[in-house]
Amino acid sequence: MNRIAILGAGGWGTALSIILARNNEEVRLWVYEPDLCVRMRKTRLNDLYLPGSFLPPAVSATNDLCEALAGADVVITAVPSEYLREVFRQIAPLAQPQQVFVSATKGLENRTHLRMTEVILETMLPRFSPKLAVLSGPTFAREVARGAPAAVTIASVDEDLARQLQLRFANSTFRFYTNTDVIGVEMGGALKNVIAIAAGVSEGLGLGSNARAAIVTRGLAEITRLACACGARRETLAGLSGLGDLVLTCTGALSRNHRVGVELGRGRKLEEILKSMNMVAEGVNTTAAARDLARQKGVEMAITEQMYAVLYEGLSPTDAVRGLMERELKAE
Repeated sequence: MNRIAILGAGGWGTALSIILARNNEEVRLWVYEPDLCVRMRKTRLNDLYLPGSFLPPAVSATNDLCEALAGADVVITAVPSEYLREVFRQIAPLAQPQQVFVSATKGLENRTHLRMTEVILETMLPRFSPKLAVLSGPTFAREVARGAPAAVTIASVDEDLARQLQLRFANSTFRFYTNTDVIGVEMGGALKNVIAIAAGVSEGLGLGSNARAAIVTRGLAEITRLACACGARRETLAGLSGLGDLVLTCTGALSRNHRVGVELGRGRKLEEILKSMNMVAEGVNTTAAARDLARQKGVEMAITEQMYAVLYEGLSPTDAVRGLMERELKAE
């Protein structure tokens, strides 16, 4: 039996442990919270982040990073983006050159604006250059865990590595497509969360389907502009990790980022909304990083700018919509 380590027992990390254990994989799931780890061992349930989905026998929960990594040939990271660097600082002395690291975290690091694989590479390079891949696409953890059909992208600059992971991880309900455009896959996965907040604001304000369609379409345009300015291929953003993930996150009821936007549109304060959630809405932090990166690259990001103003500068959602609608008219 092969062994995989999954770092992070939020909803997504837990769902990945469940679906990959069905592929004759032994999975070690690293749980940050000691009390949650104890409960998961006893009940075989993640009652905090993914209630109702039992862990298969092949999944073992641990609060020990060393135990999680021992003997694993693939390490999947599903921790929130703001904690990724610290986790890799801890595991760098434990990691082995033959291990493959797969990032399943969607976001940009706030201070540096780095993508997640760049954070991993920067942290690991003092010891060795790790084998890296990215897993991204339109997925809600709850649906993946129950075995509902889903399709995702596995990306690596090493095409052979991406193909190996595709063949190893795919099953009858979890389909993989390979890609060598790591930049495009990561940027699509990170930036769609910003647009999802905007789509949620539109819904919270009761603006209807026309407004949501406009936000999704123009959101994809600005995601593509910034991703391409960073070196991505345009066609990647039309795929699963771009348009696919964007549509799901902007329309699906299970989207945390969309939910933040809805509550903002209804008049609730951001701090109050975040306190009421037990999982991270990556788009909140990514909005600041994306806005700064866009300015650095000289890329226009109108929706992102307005969401930044709502989240961090106190602009009302109504005024943000007005600001978008009253901008200078231009060709598409």
